[in-house]
Amino acid sequence: MDLREIMEMDSKYYMNTFGPRTPVCFEYGKGIHLYGSDGRRYCDMLGGIAVNVLGHGHPALVDAISSQAQKLIHCSSLYYIESQAKLAKMLAGVSCADRIFFSNSGAEANEGAIKLARIYFKKKGMPDKFGIITLKRSFHGRTLATVAATGQEKYQKPFTPLMPGFRHVMMNDLEALEAAIDDETCAVMMELVQGESGVHLLDAEYVQAVRKLCDEKGLLLIFDEIQTGIGRTGKLFAYEHYGVEPDIFTLAKALAGGVPIGALCAKEFVAQAFEPGDHGSTFGGNPLACSAGLAVLKTILDDDLLSNADTMGSYFRGELAKLSEKHSIIGEIRGLGLMIGIQLAQDKAIELKNRLFEKGFLVGSVGTSIIRMLPPLIITKDDIDAFIKVLDEELASQ
Repeated sequence: MDLREIMEMDSKYYMNTFGPRTPVCFEYGKGIHLYGSDGRRYCDMLGGIAVNVLGHGHPALVDAISSQAQKLIHCSSLYYIESQAKLAKMLAGVSCADRIFFSNSGAEANEGAIKLARIYFKKKGMPDKFGIITLKRSFHGRTLATVAATGQEKYQKPFTPLMPGFRHVMMNDLEALEAAIDDETCAVMMELVQGESGVHLLDAEYVQAVRKLCDEKGLLLIFDEIQTGIGRTGKLFAYEHYGVEPDIFTLAKALAGGVPIGALCAKEFVAQAFEPGDHGSTFGGNPLACSAGLAVLKTILDDDLLSNADTMGSYFRGELAKLSEKHSIIGEIRGLGLMIGIQLAQDKAIELKNRLFEKGFLVGSVGTSIIRMLPPLIITKDDIDAFIKVLDEELASQ
């Protein structure tokens, strides 16, 4: 089928949740590149929105998926699953968590975190402690609970009345957070780097103070690492940059390199609150997804991709900083590892994104003034240099 036929079919049968998409249909990918049905090659600087950490068609991931698919794809968690147990053990071994629960997405993982926080206090005999404080500009998912947790009105307005129990405060404002805590508060939930709203980093001093405040008030601290986790920031988990351990954290996106999976990770004292029947998932932790997750984690660690993410991220931001000296439209460069945001001084993000697409580069836009990039962790200096050259040319032509 040609692109026009695919677009017409999509328009007729698929729910209109995305609006007009970027006009391309990819047929296959290799490394950092995607290949469209139009025969063109595109450099993927968005990585499926922080998912494709190993790029496309990585042999280790392909082999793991193919091998597992030939044996067993799904059987349900009514039975023991070897890859599920192994992936849980591996995640616990490389993180501060003691126990893991697998779901199918980031929203499900965050939903699980909310449920775990609430049931923890209920089983301690404090059922009135159910409130969760999150940050403005945050994004935690699209279920009813995670929409309520999300600190952006545009995602909430269509689904009011919202689930009660959530308050939102500005990031890096400890006084506002402390003022929001009341007798009903059970947890504080935050992204260490707010990705969906434009790559905004929390201050280390603030995060450390929040940990101390939660300890003093007897609250749980939850980190949403859906986008930052699994090497994106140059460390396996973003909390490692801050010297702070959460009680609960969540993963998804990059965990299985493109196979849907989510993970709710918790320390033993809070994980014990879940008992049989309290939570579950039909597809979560299936043999295929967990085998993919094992392959991704092993490859990241064996191939030292954490170091590459850190080194290439610093190089990328450095080259962008040089461009900012030439082009006044670049207002600010934000990022950590290979999670990068370019704040433009003018509302030209969508236009610039489209022009870069025409030149064979895929980036994301946030609102009208931010370019977001989340490339695979396998990115090289040559890949970055090629992008910088084209970006320089496009900015110069404006």
